[in-house]
Amino acid sequence: MGGSAEKATTPALPLFRLFTNLGPLLSDQCTHSIKVAVFSDEANTVFRDRKEFTGSVFTQMEEAYAYLQLCNQNRSVIDGLSRKDYLDYPKDALREALINALIHRDYSFSGSIIINVNDQCMEFISLGGLLPGLLPADIRNGISQLRNRKLADVFHRLNLIESYGTGIRRIFSLYDQCQIKPDITVTPNSFKLTLPNMNARPQQNPSSLGVTAQMRKVVDYLLINQNATDSELQQTLKVKKTRLFTLMNQMESAGLIRIDGRGKEKRYRVL
Repeated sequence: MGGSAEKATTPALPLFRLFTNLGPLLSDQCTHSIKVAVFSDEANTVFRDRKEFTGSVFTQMEEAYAYLQLCNQNRSVIDGLSRKDYLDYPKDALREALINALIHRDYSFSGSIIINVNDQCMEFISLGGLLPGLLPADIRNGISQLRNRKLADVFHRLNLIESYGTGIRRIFSLYDQCQIKPDITVTPNSFKLTLPNMNARPQQNPSSLGVTAQMRKVVDYLLINQNATDSELQQTLKVKKTRLFTLMNQMESAGLIRIDGRGKEKRYRVL
């Protein structure tokens, strides 16, 4: 019709603008990841295995947790007719440490959450230090200041967290009976939670263990030959079988060697 004015229309916003930063984290398009590395040395330099987990934060959480359970070895102790099993790490401690890293990391950094595993401990390293004003002691006391509140709300609604700062306290309580406790290390841009292996032998300085000349000779032999039998060590040390038996048990208790197999299959190896 002549003279009629067309209605002004507001252009539709592109669909992606309707989402917050939370959307990509919960989707398969999440650009962040979790990297797990298993090492054969305490310095974390010699790889045994490594995995990277991608996808939504929930996919990463489930797949990384399943992989960590494969690294969580079970040690058995026989007492008469009964057998007691002891995991290297409490399952709840692994769960809480993993979820804590996912919820509290700083997602403005593009780097991955790093989980290092060796025979002595697991380290959960996430980007982003503590929020201003907080100290590691505050975290151990249960203080929780959220960096990613909306992400934490989703975890809370799915009954994955309680939102009362109990996660770290629960981890420490699981180690009440353990000689070595979890440790928190903080820098301005990173947060590291270390869980000790409950079944690992405490690392000691050999000089404090009363290492004898015979023990040093055994260690030198094993370093050169990789392993040894009873007869080989008897010949090397020029001792009787009973003396060798006592000496090897002392060295195993001191964490200097390990004993694999029994009878003719028995082999001694240096730690």
